[in-house]
Amino acid sequence: MNSQALRKLFEQVRKKRLSPDEAVERLRHLPFEDLGFAKVDHHRALRHGMPEVIFAEGKTPRQVADIFTRLAAHGGNVLATRATEEQYAAVAAAVDLAEYRPEYRPEYRPIARAIVLKRDRKRHGKGVIVVVSAGTSDIPVAEEAVVTAELMGNNVQHIYDVGVAGIHRLLAHRGALAKARVIVVCAGMEGALPSVVGGLVGVPVIAVPTSVGYGAAFEGLAALLGMMNSCASNVSVVNIDNGFGAGYVASLINRL
Repeated sequence: MNSQALRKLFEQVRKKRLSPDEAVERLRHLPFEDLGFAKVDHHRALRHGMPEVIFAEGKTPRQVADIFTRLAAHGGNVLATRATEEQYAAVAAAVDLAEYRPEYRPEYRPIARAIVLKRDRKRHGKGVIVVVSAGTSDIPVAEEAVVTAELMGNNVQHIYDVGVAGIHRLLAHRGALAKARVIVVCAGMEGALPSVVGGLVGVPVIAVPTSVGYGAAFEGLAALLGMMNSCASNVSVVNIDNGFGAGYVASLINRL
């Protein structure tokens, strides 16, 4: 339930196409719906502009499916991150696919490990979000950022495998970087790429440290600390492997 859906509901009551009791029934689960194992926040779209997102890791396939179907029943887009194919199969079995045209049915994005239901195709972002990965091994985290930003109504472009070990690869994309309104940079190892990108552009750069690297990388901690100590003033940092958080914040910035 977002602000547009709420206005439509009130308009239907005003025009007597819907009774007050029917409207109350539709709003019955605001602000949240208690499933016992989860309290689904149907009010979040009104507060944040995007419905609650399901963090699937640690949940059973049935739990993911139950939460997903309840969110889907209220309209709008639905996203589950860190999801497995088994969890997607449960979602696909639980969601009434007869309601949706093929292009509006839940789909699984295996690289991003995301389950996506996209019904709102409106562009909400004012510019282009560019997602950059330092190496091919960083692409899964970058793809999570891409999926999130796309689902939130943004024009998203990705540039992959342009790390500092071959800086000419990044410089070949300076035109695309210059046109971006927000840039997300995913990097592991020493985490140097966001600082380089930040020095080339005058827009916000959201750095995502990834858990890619040998032992002294400490599963992304080295990249995290390196990014937090960036001397590029336009670089901000999210948590290790948090492509979702980066895509979400980039989307909010792109709406301003």
